[in-house]
Amino acid sequence: MKELKDYVRTIPNFPEEGIMFRDITTVMQDPDGLKLAIDTMQDLVKDLDFDVVVGAESRGFIFGTPIAYNLHKPFVLIRKKGKLPAETVSIDYDLEYGKATLEMHKDSVKPGQKVLIVDDLIATGGTTEAMIKLVESLGGEVAGVLVMMELAGLNGRQKIAGYRLDSAVVYEGK
Repeated sequence: MKELKDYVRTIPNFPEEGIMFRDITTVMQDPDGLKLAIDTMQDLVKDLDFDVVVGAESRGFIFGTPIAYNLHKPFVLIRKKGKLPAETVSIDYDLEYGKATLEMHKDSVKPGQKVLIVDDLIATGGTTEAMIKLVESLGGEVAGVLVMMELAGLNGRQKIAGYRLDSAVVYEGK
């Protein structure tokens, strides 16, 4: 039986020399790989108490929505600036090569709700930290963060220390 790592394609020297790019499109393109990813991730949080699943554009949608559906929980979108139609809260954060802004609807998480944040990847932790701050700005309590892949060599786990992080696959390098 194949493991989840077996479905991930590794592309050396992309986007630059020395980087081992972990491509999840091969997981999503294979029905067995996609099912294994969703099932594995969902199993990691079976003991976690949460009310709402939150996912960031766009790969957080891919993994978060089926988990929310399977567990009969609402799914809340975090999007890039200017993509949501109602009143939003936003946060600016640093990327490796610049800045970005994330937004979510002001009424999407209620004060006191326990939130599971789902994404495809944690690397340096900047995007994850921004999502945590957005949820908390609305009064939500982050119960945990769930990702398909963790690039442990980039220390994202340390950036969100104090929050539960579950990773279906961990790569020790960058």
